[in-house]
Amino acid sequence: MESAMTLRDELFDQILQARQRVYTVAQPTPLEPIAAPVEAEVWLKREDLSPIHAYKWRGAYNRMALLSDVERKKGVVCASAGNHAQGVALAAQQLGTHARIYMPVATPRMKQAAVRLHGRHCVDVVLHGDTYNDAAELALRTAGDEGMTFIHPYDDLAVMGGQGTLADEVVMSGKGPFDTAYLQIGGGGMAAAVACWLKAYYPDIRIIGVEGKGQASMRAAFDAKAPVPLDYVDVFCDGTAVRKAGELTFELCRELLDDLVTVTNEEVCAAVQLLWETRRVIPEPAGAMGVAGLLKDADAIRGGRVLTVLCGANMDFGQLAWIARHAGIGSRNRRYWRFEIGERTGTMLRLVETALSGVNIIEFQYGKTDNERAWPVIGFDASPPELALLDRRLDELGIPHEDVTSQEDVEFRLIHYEPELFHLPCFIKYEFPERAGALSDFLKSIRGIANIVYFNYVYTGERVGRALMGFEFDSEENRSRFKTTLRESAQTYREIEEDVVRRIL
Repeated sequence: MESAMTLRDELFDQILQARQRVYTVAQPTPLEPIAAPVEAEVWLKREDLSPIHAYKWRGAYNRMALLSDVERKKGVVCASAGNHAQGVALAAQQLGTHARIYMPVATPRMKQAAVRLHGRHCVDVVLHGDTYNDAAELALRTAGDEGMTFIHPYDDLAVMGGQGTLADEVVMSGKGPFDTAYLQIGGGGMAAAVACWLKAYYPDIRIIGVEGKGQASMRAAFDAKAPVPLDYVDVFCDGTAVRKAGELTFELCRELLDDLVTVTNEEVCAAVQLLWETRRVIPEPAGAMGVAGLLKDADAIRGGRVLTVLCGANMDFGQLAWIARHAGIGSRNRRYWRFEIGERTGTMLRLVETALSGVNIIEFQYGKTDNERAWPVIGFDASPPELALLDRRLDELGIPHEDVTSQEDVEFRLIHYEPELFHLPCFIKYEFPERAGALSDFLKSIRGIANIVYFNYVYTGERVGRALMGFEFDSEENRSRFKTTLRESAQTYREIEEDVVRRIL
């Protein structure tokens, strides 16, 4: 007597059948090696090169290709903050049905425009609520009230079957077997499907699910032995920001995953930087999460062959600045320290010339708040061993300092200052070459003439650095000497206009 099919068997069968459907829409995506800073051979599945720059089209199209004629006439409905919506829109246009797509009100316009582009006249975009859950509740209610078919983003075997075709392409590439695969988890559909297929062909492979800190719904489900809602969901990695794991995906992931790893937003930023530097690819944060997981797990994969998926590249352009600032923190090469020094002319220069000599400074945050002591915040770009050496040097020199990298006023660049303490102030915008010693040379030229009361500089990757600097003087004579020194210098500067200085003060 034949045994009943397990859920895993059903999923395998769905992937097998999906192979007949999804390639009417697009061709397989490449599998490429990347030069990651780990002692392992790492391969990247490039789902960013798919029709919607993400893998979600596979599941949406596979599920919608199964609609009956009656269901196609009534149309479909879904809820999504981005990639699933684009997949449903593309499938609706290809299959000649209509899709009503509910998106949170805060969905970036770029993603709304992409949905309309892929769906053309076959989609209506409805903005509702602040979260995916708000949009999903209305979408489900609409489906029930109007007899439309709800296309779930992950907790549906046919949807998972479509996602699993990317794993079939990995196997068919002939570049396996792999020892370990790191797979992003939002609701768990892609991870479950890819794990199901890979374990069938590479029985010894280890499958590691990767979740973001603040959105680890599958870890919460594993701990509770059932899907449970998170009290809070961090949305930086918006493609995996799911409050509650799926019922089906939980059962499958519990059986198929060997472990889970959680990564921080900063570690994801470091992975985005690595992909840019090695492949000139800029993924969305969730797209880089698998790479972040394998970087964090470097010791466990030493000597092995590793697979991960770049699952999407639909990122709002505005996120790039935050990513660039936090990538170094995620790779543990960027730290911010607050120092305590005397508040008098020349102390900042002595700090830079003695204790910080040879260290790459990428940021200054300082404002005068006391007549006796100063607390500048300085950002460094250096390897962990170099930072440890700097820490010992500062201790030996007796310079008080503390790591303030994760403190909110530093992260949001809130520079504290007391303008009533400034004597005969002058503010300038100063431009200098981005080379070692350039800033020190300027500070030397004004030693004994001016005292720094405000310093706002951040490295931008350009050949020149630009700083907003404020100085005070003990006499009008020194104030004039300072301006003469500026005029005679080879660097570019501009004195800040009086109305702007009034606002600063």
